[in-house]
Amino acid sequence: MTKARQHSGLGVLLPILRLLRPYKARTSIAAVALCFTAAATLGLGYGVQTLIDVGFASESIAGLQQAMITLLLIAGAIAIGTFTRFYFVSWLGERISADLRAAVFNNLVGLHPSFFEENRPGEIMSRLTTDTTLLQTIIGSSLSMALRSMLTLTGAVVMMFATNWKLSLFIVVGVPAVLIPILFFGRKIRKLSSASQDSMAQVGTYAGEVIHQLKTVQAFNRQTFEQTMFKGEVETAFGVAKQRIRNRALLIGVAIFVVFASMVGMLYSGGSDVINGVMTAGELGAFIFYAVMLGSGFATVSEVWGEVQRAAGAAERLIELMNAQSALPEPDNAKKLDDQDAAIKFKAVSFAYPSRPKQWALQDFNLSIAAGESVALVGPSGAGKSTLFELIQRFYDPQQGEIILGNTAIDQTSLFELRAQIAVVPQQPILFSTTVRDNIAYGRQDCTEAQIEHAARAAHAHDFIQQLPDTYNAYLGEQGVRLSGGQKQRIAIARAILKDPRILLLDEATSALDTESEHHIQTALAELMKGRTTVIIAHRLSTILHVDRIVVIDQGKIVAQGKHHELIETSPLYKRLAELQFNERALARSEENV
Repeated sequence: MTKARQHSGLGVLLPILRLLRPYKARTSIAAVALCFTAAATLGLGYGVQTLIDVGFASESIAGLQQAMITLLLIAGAIAIGTFTRFYFVSWLGERISADLRAAVFNNLVGLHPSFFEENRPGEIMSRLTTDTTLLQTIIGSSLSMALRSMLTLTGAVVMMFATNWKLSLFIVVGVPAVLIPILFFGRKIRKLSSASQDSMAQVGTYAGEVIHQLKTVQAFNRQTFEQTMFKGEVETAFGVAKQRIRNRALLIGVAIFVVFASMVGMLYSGGSDVINGVMTAGELGAFIFYAVMLGSGFATVSEVWGEVQRAAGAAERLIELMNAQSALPEPDNAKKLDDQDAAIKFKAVSFAYPSRPKQWALQDFNLSIAAGESVALVGPSGAGKSTLFELIQRFYDPQQGEIILGNTAIDQTSLFELRAQIAVVPQQPILFSTTVRDNIAYGRQDCTEAQIEHAARAAHAHDFIQQLPDTYNAYLGEQGVRLSGGQKQRIAIARAILKDPRILLLDEATSALDTESEHHIQTALAELMKGRTTVIIAHRLSTILHVDRIVVIDQGKIVAQGKHHELIETSPLYKRLAELQFNERALARSEENV
């Protein structure tokens, strides 16, 4: 996405962590288990001291048994705490990941279509899947490791000073030397992590587009070209990942070296004290254990810090989606439409698409459609017919003028209320990767089996549905790939029939049908259109001779309107379109007879 990211620092993770609020009990249990495990782990230092000073130094089996029992008790406490921590922290990671995906998706489905013109769907899907999975790993694993290491690290420092303050100074001197590379490399890692996620999203987007259009790729023998282009995208992503990995490796390596260099100095001084009798071997053993815990804790924090920086980059990308605002504002006091008639009026409407702001799709457009009237829109490609459908459904708002439904401007009612009045049958039917039943029932959530079958019969789809494996439970595949074009169209028409709308928008709903099916559908649509306000985008004039009015549109303006026989006499554009189409059909019939 091209939008500049406005979040900075690890504070970007706070909105993600706020998702933990509904799960306070489980978070508390995980926190208690985390603290308990850290304390038990620190207790191992006492166990080591007991083993050396009591178990080995006493030269008795009883002393050794006491030391072993102490170690076993500590190990049991660590095991119980680790089990509890791992379970609840992992549960929280999975839960937050699921909630985050739902929150992002819920916002996406309400966004304005222009958002998806400016942002590629493949990149959005990458954010919805890859980025949330990364955050799930951070919350469910890495963050827990970091917190545990910080607790044990802090406890180790306290215990080290309690055991021998002089030796502790060697370790304390090394702490600032570790923090400096963490802060230096951490910022670079975070930027590279965000860039890495973006590049991986680009890879997924490119692959998805090629696979979706695979027949076209193969038809034009462009497999080698696409393979080369995809390899370029992969190598670009790999180059960014290499930089991120190199910086993380440097961060971990520097931190480990500095910590263990301090430990070497400490061991030399401590060994000298044991030789001189200043401290016992058990005390030195315990101190070494705490020093090792401190070193491993710093190493873990250094490693996890890179992961957290990477998560901050992913969080930025997700927060952009969660905070994206629709360009269509909902009115504060939305008006109801149920008690108003279904008349549609365009009043001085001028509209240009956001991607083409200087090119008017409609200009000073005026049209009144009475309730229950059927109106066909005719005109050359690009005249503005589909734009009228977009505006009626309020996918866009006009820059000038207003659209009125009944007595209410459509921007004064809620989008849900407006679209509840409308059913659409597009020229290219949209089906979902589910069953026949679910696709038909998509138009009405509270329908019964009988209503679904009635709609299918009305759309002349019941017979071919009965021939499918599992009939109404037949799975249609990706975008209904298992059906023919005409069958898809009839499913889409059945969906519109089931919705029982007050306004019907038909984008040449019979264009994909054979002659016999077209006859049946035209009969079904004629029955469906009774008493409803119907607007039809007509590509074949032969299918609209029965409508109440034909409106001829050219370059975003109405140039003529009337009945078919009237327009033949009064509209040169309509006459030319009619002659072209009817001559083509006559030629086609003559070729069939030959």
